[in-house]
Amino acid sequence: MNDMYILGISAFYHDSSATLLKNGEIIAATQEERFTRKKGDSDFPINSVEYCLTEANITINDVSYVVFYDKPILKFDRLLASYIHTSPKGLASFLKAIPLWLKSKLWVEDLICKELGYKKQILFTEHHQSHSASAFYPSPFEKSAIITIDGAGEWTTTTIGVGDKNNIKLLKKIDFPHSLGLLYSAFTYYCGFRVNSGEYKLMGLAPYGKPIYLDLIKKELIKIEPDGSYLLNEKYFNYISGLKMISSKFEKLFGQKALKPDQKTSQFYMDVAASIQKLFDEILVLIAKEAKRLTGLDKLCIAGGVGLNCVSNGKILKEAGFSDIWIQPAAGDAGGSLGASLYIYYEYLSNKRNIDNQNDFQKGSFLGISYSDDKIEEFLTKIGAKFHKVNENELVDKVANLINDQKVIGWFQGRMEFGPRALGARSIIGDARSSEMQSVMNLKIKFRESFRPFAPSVLEEYTKDYFEISNPSPYMLLVADVKKDKLIQVDTTGKEGLDLLKLKRSLLPAITHVDNSARLQTVNQKTNPLYYKMIKKFYEITGCPVIINTSFNVRGEPIVCSPEDAYYCFMGTNIDVLAIGNFLLYKEEQQKIVDLEKWRKTLIKD
Repeated sequence: MNDMYILGISAFYHDSSATLLKNGEIIAATQEERFTRKKGDSDFPINSVEYCLTEANITINDVSYVVFYDKPILKFDRLLASYIHTSPKGLASFLKAIPLWLKSKLWVEDLICKELGYKKQILFTEHHQSHSASAFYPSPFEKSAIITIDGAGEWTTTTIGVGDKNNIKLLKKIDFPHSLGLLYSAFTYYCGFRVNSGEYKLMGLAPYGKPIYLDLIKKELIKIEPDGSYLLNEKYFNYISGLKMISSKFEKLFGQKALKPDQKTSQFYMDVAASIQKLFDEILVLIAKEAKRLTGLDKLCIAGGVGLNCVSNGKILKEAGFSDIWIQPAAGDAGGSLGASLYIYYEYLSNKRNIDNQNDFQKGSFLGISYSDDKIEEFLTKIGAKFHKVNENELVDKVANLINDQKVIGWFQGRMEFGPRALGARSIIGDARSSEMQSVMNLKIKFRESFRPFAPSVLEEYTKDYFEISNPSPYMLLVADVKKDKLIQVDTTGKEGLDLLKLKRSLLPAITHVDNSARLQTVNQKTNPLYYKMIKKFYEITGCPVIINTSFNVRGEPIVCSPEDAYYCFMGTNIDVLAIGNFLLYKEEQQKIVDLEKWRKTLIKD
């Protein structure tokens, strides 16, 4: 019997990606931005496809099916209907969008055949079918409820479904223009952040404010039903017909103009952020409760860009009545290539699905490219870097001790992560016990806003000792409170906003947010043995099984992909040590590099 290869493709909106399955197994999955160094790259993912084929040691002629993650003609139908609905107000936006559609977006089948030299039939799934499949099929559940929520697919923005073995069934949906994803993006824009990449910032800003505008939002912007269904008041938004997210009525309602990206935030915008996050928590819990009512099941799977809101995910886990939830680590459009390929394998081709009730099939999401020590050494030698070659035990021992010595480490090991979170393959790591580490990493290494929290990586078996959570969080998609016995009494009298950042509030101050929560990653020995081994060594040295983990990049740049990316990021920041494969590089031993200023200029403004 010949092997069956299915290639999934997501492209043309944001976070283009490619995924390759072999007999249903995920062989490779990666985002185009990692290769092109263009954050959120939406172009056809030719580099990602080439990587996937190379990883499997096949050519495009060996691929049985190529599938695209949504149906462009349905999306075009929605686009035209929206412009007609708002005519003539949307003319400028219409004139900007139509040439892109006529050039490429409507001709996906021809483009795929041309770019890849593929001569067989191209298949298409609907957008939320892809999201549902990416959520359910890699999960460890035989049966589960499924929620998908994003900005918009073709028409759909929110779905509730059920997965049973190899079958997915839609039970309920909400259509455009009513969209929680676009609502959150509207507030992202209003608070001065970039849509489709700044939503994390809005979530991070929210704990510095108070939800004093929650009632106003409920009264004017959105109508919410007890089952979680909702309707937006269209007069306050401009995403249907305009070139920005909100209308002038939105700004008039809140009494202040949208913050520009280069403007300093204030308590007002912090309170707005807190208000929309509180609303999100409430609605998503209602939707999850409705999913439980409709399905009667104890397990829940989540995908769609809203699934990356780990604060709301934590609320769902605590309040919606499910014993376990599984969230696709590439929950946004990048995961569409994975979902589309899985949908074809299981639903379209009716292949049997094997279930492991203990483990998912995402392989820790380490599905991207890796580099051998020979390739790394060849690069380091070529550029004249000073490096020390070590074995695995020496690497683990030295890095653990360096973290204890308050050094910041660039950690580049194994296969790159699929999805927006660094999970211990392309990470910057440090000591979570340090009260200075958050500001040092934010301002001197990541070059980003001081309020942004950092995530902890914790050895899975010690999670309950430090955090109020009973479920693993391997993909950094759940927020949990820090245990009370790890907190420090702090006087917040007279302090608000960013003044709260300066207060030490736990024994792990670098990863404890101002509301005493943390966006945690639980580290499992099976899925990431080297990272686990290093943290275990740190625990043996210090008695602490928790370190800081943030993505190996700077503001505006995608997570590093190649040794070259890692080296330039290392040299262009205040990272002290680079641990890349079995090599250690110390900053003080390196010579300045001529192209560093060129690297800095290539960074995309965020």
